[in-house]
Amino acid sequence: MMLKITAKLTPAALAVTLMLAGCNGSETVTASEAESQTQVATQPEVALASTFRESAQEVGNKVANWQIAQFGHLDYIPESHREKSEDAKFWIQAAFYIGLTRWVETVGDEELLAFMKSVGERENYEVLMNRPYHADDHAIGQMYLWLTEQTGNEAAYKHLQEVFDMILANPPQVGLEMVDSEELNHTKTSKSHLEGNCQTRWCWADALFMAPRSWLMMSNVTGDPKYFDYADKEFWAAADYLFSDEYGLFFRDSRYFDMKSDNGGPVFWGRGNGWVFAAIPMIIDDLPDNHPSKPRYIELYKKNAAGLMKLQRDNGFWPASLMDPDKVKTPEISGTGFITFGLAWGVNNGILTDDHAKEVVEKGWVAIESAVEEDGRVNWVQHVGKSPDPVKKTDSQLYGAGAVLLAASEMSKWQ
Repeated sequence: MMLKITAKLTPAALAVTLMLAGCNGSETVTASEAESQTQVATQPEVALASTFRESAQEVGNKVANWQIAQFGHLDYIPESHREKSEDAKFWIQAAFYIGLTRWVETVGDEELLAFMKSVGERENYEVLMNRPYHADDHAIGQMYLWLTEQTGNEAAYKHLQEVFDMILANPPQVGLEMVDSEELNHTKTSKSHLEGNCQTRWCWADALFMAPRSWLMMSNVTGDPKYFDYADKEFWAAADYLFSDEYGLFFRDSRYFDMKSDNGGPVFWGRGNGWVFAAIPMIIDDLPDNHPSKPRYIELYKKNAAGLMKLQRDNGFWPASLMDPDKVKTPEISGTGFITFGLAWGVNNGILTDDHAKEVVEKGWVAIESAVEEDGRVNWVQHVGKSPDPVKKTDSQLYGAGAVLLAASEMSKWQ
């Protein structure tokens, strides 16, 4: 039965309406209805926090279990990225595991913890070494280091520590401008792919999710500040370079500084901003309270949150192209999941205190819920890319599930 849309309500009422539709297996919200920005159904105006917590528990559990069950059966992923998606050390799976670590912390699921231990053991706690400086290949370190924190197994981080020590002994000397060079062109189709000349440093937005927290966690488990001292310096070099104070958003990389979308506005990629905005709360959580950089991360978080809250669509999703919502009109769940997580964290931790922020989070969560099938499959996930690209309902990827798990971990605490 299709949910019919009849009347205009407040954002909180819209959240309740769409949630009730998503929770009922016989009622679904179609893409066109999700896109409607002028009509919503009549429901009570205040959503009970307990309803959101229950929804998050249900969605988080089924997403985690469905995604784990697909390992070895990733034929739904395009062939161009299937091999990399099947590699547990690569960033695609790593982003799922990062979400899973937060979910396990939230629900205390020993079976999921055992699963991640088995993954680490199977991979010998190693990281990819064909491009040892590349941020993407440091992402799996967040799971390895988390396992050390959970189990005390120091072997889980030893190989990553060797890589980091090598980088500290031979720090990169390139700038942050993303420039293709002829000597890199031959790697375009190889496993050692480098997108631009600057990727031995963190010169693109995604990198700020993948690498800095691994370095911070390394300092936390070893007690040696040198790892995060390096990461802190490199994070702020990248953030100062890519963040727009005018818009409160991150450019994906330097090639986007002057790029214009179809509507003449700047191009800010939804998931690119989601990567950074999800990383900042996790960095803040792992930083010691007295760390001198902590207030600076919180201030950046607030600026980024303000920029993002302005751009949520009435259907609860953030557009793939943040400043040009008509560029990709369909829902996109990876960016929306990461952003909703970041905003929910801010509300839960008393950093975002106004009612509007709470309404934005609730709308974002209901949008996420509408994209998750009853069996736990996450739909509407833009495939691997670096710009706002078309999305189909059947598009699904591991990092989309990771984003949903991050959001579910915060919504499980919703008040």
